[in-house]
Amino acid sequence: MSTANPVRCHWFVGVLAFLLPVLLQMGCSTTPPPKPPEVAMQPQRQQQAAVSKPVKMAASSSGSSLDALREGKPPASGPLKDIYFDFDKYDLHADARDTLKTHAQWLKGKPSAEVQIEGHCDERGTGEYNLALGAKRAEAAKDYLVTLGVSAGRITTISYGKELPVCQEHTEECWQKNRHDRFVVKNVPIA
Repeated sequence: MSTANPVRCHWFVGVLAFLLPVLLQMGCSTTPPPKPPEVAMQPQRQQQAAVSKPVKMAASSSGSSLDALREGKPPASGPLKDIYFDFDKYDLHADARDTLKTHAQWLKGKPSAEVQIEGHCDERGTGEYNLALGAKRAEAAKDYLVTLGVSAGRITTISYGKELPVCQEHTEECWQKNRHDRFVVKNVPIA
C-alpha cells in the first residue's frame, strides 16, 4: 500500500487547477478579435470623403536628374531655376541669392511642396572631391532658403558630383553649365 504525501498532492492539484483554465482559454477560444478602430470608423470617413473634395498632388513637377538619365532624357525643367557657381567654389553670388529669394517666395505660397536640391560639378577633379563639393553647393542653397523662412524639413539635398553633366564638351562655357544646383519640386497641388 502506497502512501502519497497529501501536501504534494494538493500542490499538484493546485497547479493543475490554475493552468487548466489558462490552457483551455488559449487553445479553444472562438471569440473573434475586436475590430481595430479604423474599421469601425470607415463609414464616417466615407461620409467625410463625399463632402470634401480631394486635393490632387503632382508626384513631382520635375524628375530628378538621375531619373531622367535612366530614361535617356534630359532633366525636365520645373518651376524653380538652377543657380550656378564659380570653379571650385560653393559660395552664393548675388544673382544666385536673388534667384533663391524668388524660390523662397514660391515655396511659401505652396506649403505642401517639398524640394530636393541637387548639387552638380564640372568634370575636373576626382569623383570624391566633386561629390563633396556638390554637397556643399546644395547645402549652401538649403541654408540660404532656411534663412529666408522655408522650413528645413521641406528641403533635402543630394550631390551628384560630376556624374550627371548637362553639357559634354570640354570647354569653360560647358563646364559653367555643369557647376549648378538643380531644384526638384515634389508634392505640388494640382489646380
